[in-house]
Amino acid sequence: MTSREAKGEATPSPFGPVEPAASAAMLPCALRELLLYFLRLGTFGFGGPIALAGHMQRDLVEDRRWFSKQDYVQGLALAQLAPGPLAAQLAMYLGWVRASSLGATLVAVAFILPSFVMVLGLSTLYVHYGGLAWMQGAFYGIGAAVIAVIARSAFKLVRTTVARDWLLWTIFATNGLLTGWTEREIVWAFALSGIVALLIKAPPRWSSTPAAITLASAPPWFFQGLHGVASWPTLLKVAVYFGEAGVFVFGSGLAIVPFLRGGVVIQFHWLNDRQFLDAVAVAMITPGPVVITVAFIGFLVAGPGGALAAALGVFLPCYLFVILLAPHYRRYAENRSVKAFVNGVTAAACGAIAGAAFVLGRRAIIDLPTVAIFLAALVLLSFVKKLPEPALILAAGLAGLALKASGL
Repeated sequence: MTSREAKGEATPSPFGPVEPAASAAMLPCALRELLLYFLRLGTFGFGGPIALAGHMQRDLVEDRRWFSKQDYVQGLALAQLAPGPLAAQLAMYLGWVRASSLGATLVAVAFILPSFVMVLGLSTLYVHYGGLAWMQGAFYGIGAAVIAVIARSAFKLVRTTVARDWLLWTIFATNGLLTGWTEREIVWAFALSGIVALLIKAPPRWSSTPAAITLASAPPWFFQGLHGVASWPTLLKVAVYFGEAGVFVFGSGLAIVPFLRGGVVIQFHWLNDRQFLDAVAVAMITPGPVVITVAFIGFLVAGPGGALAAALGVFLPCYLFVILLAPHYRRYAENRSVKAFVNGVTAAACGAIAGAAFVLGRRAIIDLPTVAIFLAALVLLSFVKKLPEPALILAAGLAGLALKASGL
């Protein structure tokens, strides 16, 4: 404890004075300890962005007292305000609070690396053994359960973000119908949704800056995907496309699903719907941020190099948002214009998730057994509290194996 804390004085922070009681309650934390914590969370943390954010609050604020409640709330506000994966952004922000840009960088690596490595392993197995009957059977059941998870997530997001606001309901319904009809998520519709909310609720003022992405050269095997060695133009498309996803997608990690399908399946034809659903399933059964599904997709398109390009593309923008905005964002966090725009985009994301559940459901729920798996998963998610989604996905895979083995 510092002399300033011992006297009950406020400890200086980037955002101004902190309440004396909050400072006195905090305990020292070495950067190494913080990195070990996020390494464990990235290795064993399941449940999606909200659950991971809850773990951070309980472990780092309430139990270990490494961060004040004010630090956590400010980080959560920034993660909700800026586009990109919420849990990863919150982790980076807490790393920034502890050790500035170096802390944010190291925490980002510690939190994302475990799930990235797991996805690389699963991707390798999928590419080499994806044609085996047992794997086809497992994903036969998993696909239906994934649709239930997406549908349930859309419902929960609607309750928490749209609530009873008629404008947000209109934006939600419009984007849901648009996604269901066009079978893709349209970026301009997201931006327009935010602008409409801004025009109606607050003065119209907003700007955004995209991030540029580069990838070092590597040997040909590093870019070996499902369809052979990927060309440099393809690799560049992977990096740029997933960079767009990182810039334009707000809120839940599943908000990225309809965006990705529009490009991966419809625009570029890198994967078919079955393979895309498998990619979402892989994200469900691995710990860490849900958007790590992009690494699986990148691997199928261009091998390990594609996985790295996709992961850099989706995570680099949110990393830059934290590094560049953290010292200044507090003055804008409560700005009515900014909040109105973000609320509009979030409502659009909810609608797109609902539309994507419908579109993907038509491909995954194809017969009575998959209907049964979908309904069972939906009921369990709705009525069983704290049901681990990875356990549900694995159970659905076992059900699919059993059904395929029985010849149904």
